Amino acid sequence: MMESPYNHTTEAPATFILVGIPGLQSSHLWLAISLSIMYTTALLANTLIVTVIWMDSMLQEPMYCFLCVLAAVDMVMASSVVPKMVGIFSSGDNSISFNACFTQMYFVHAATAVETGLLLAMAFDRYVAICKPLHYKRILTPRVMLGMSVTITIRAIVSMTPLSWMVSHLPFCGSNVVLHSYCEHIAVAKLACADPRPSSLYSLIVSSIIVGSDVAFIAASYILILQAVFDLSKNAQLKALSTCGSHVGVMALYYLPGMASIYVAWLGEDIVPLSTQVLLADLYLIIPSTLNPIIYGLKTKQIQNRTWSLLTHCLFNHSNLGS
Repeated sequence: MMESPYNHTTEAPATFILVGIPGLQSSHLWLAISLSIMYTTALLANTLIVTVIWMDSMLQEPMYCFLCVLAAVDMVMASSVVPKMVGIFSSGDNSISFNACFTQMYFVHAATAVETGLLLAMAFDRYVAICKPLHYKRILTPRVMLGMSVTITIRAIVSMTPLSWMVSHLPFCGSNVVLHSYCEHIAVAKLACADPRPSSLYSLIVSSIIVGSDVAFIAASYILILQAVFDLSKNAQLKALSTCGSHVGVMALYYLPGMASIYVAWLGEDIVPLSTQVLLADLYLIIPSTLNPIIYGLKTKQIQNRTWSLLTHCLFNHSNLGS
């Protein structure tokens, strides 16, 4: 009987060594400072978004609920990799245990799958709000929103669990040095003594299907929105285009670097330098998490007003208590 190629034939390494960004070791300190600033901004801004939406009953519409979940997912995605990357870049703390490595890998991929689903849900929300405003509350009921959220989560778990299982069950009998700054699955799979192509091909196919279908539906939603906007008044057109424009900007920040990172890794070092591959993968996980709440906060007047009210209230009460 033939053995499965994913059975362990040797003892797995106790730890992996994360190199950081190969070829850019001289810039690691500046990268650590930059990542720390972006990560702190992401945590504060996303926490503020979640707090404002959670506390204000006027912001309990579907769009804001999806935005609240998106902010929480952004914090999970950034927190799963950035603290460790900062440790690698600043102090050389580059070891990670076998279990922690695959836990990190799972959370990164699951969070990205959830995020693309949320962006699709938010595009659908804008389609209903602009194209079918009279039926908005009848279509996007709390039950429908819960069903969408559960479906998005189940899709992420079902699609990403096999990937982590496949890579974690490869036999690792050689080097434990990962040429990356986090446990990116292709970088880890390359260390295996077995053929890593099945897991890499699975990742490419599943990512392409999920992202491709989501982008197609998102594009269809915004095409229908643009068609409907032409029939509105000038002020309504500007308001709709402004809202949709910020959403498209957020999606571009997420999808373009993400897909570039996936396909660049497949092209190999002969075409794209390894340092560029790793840097692109790193920025893809932190930049959207940092800019999402800022873009939504600046573009969404309701959130902007509630945020200023909350900050003013907290500062004013604090100053009164101190006096």
